[in-house]
Amino acid sequence: MRKAKTAATGKKPSGKAPKPPTEGPLPSDQINLTDEDSRIMPVAGGGFEQCYNAQAAVAAGSMLVVVVDVTQTPNDKQEIEPTLEKLDSLPEELGEVENLLADTGYFSAANVEACEQAGVAPLIAMGRQPHHPPLAERFETAPPAPENATPVEAMAHRLKTPEGRNLYALRKQTPEPVFGIIKSVLGFRQFSMRGLEKARGEWSLVTMAWNMKRMFALVPA
Repeated sequence: MRKAKTAATGKKPSGKAPKPPTEGPLPSDQINLTDEDSRIMPVAGGGFEQCYNAQAAVAAGSMLVVVVDVTQTPNDKQEIEPTLEKLDSLPEELGEVENLLADTGYFSAANVEACEQAGVAPLIAMGRQPHHPPLAERFETAPPAPENATPVEAMAHRLKTPEGRNLYALRKQTPEPVFGIIKSVLGFRQFSMRGLEKARGEWSLVTMAWNMKRMFALVPA
């Protein structure tokens, strides 16, 4: 770019020329000596922590955790396809997955298309949702469905329909309480084990404990 700009203008760009990236670790690079598998990730409320990304797919209605994982990536966009694969491998007796609800951190065109290919209707927020939308916006009539819509356009339209809005509203009241109770009631706020595989095993045990607690609550007195 600098050479092209110099050739086009005849003037040398100001500032130092950028250095090419260096392969391999630098002498100043650091690793976590306690858990090399963990990563520095942004956390809610600002700042960064050395941690993992714990994932859980929760069934609406029962609030039982049906799929779990622990990853090293802070970006949730890479978690939809692995979740779909695990959902597809669940026993048929558990029923068929019809809809997948997820917040905007999971949105991408590729993820919407992956849901469509898996036979699951996606309802993934395409942007941050206001906490208190105006009443007029809540009850406005949905626009006509677009013709020859792409999977993303079809999902965007469905999110504006009464059915889509009602379904997506279940997202906030389904996984959020599960994570909140696991943290505040069960007291699980950090991993005790070190290493990715051990962290995955620990998260499986924690969510299993949640499921047992939840099934006890679901059994009629």
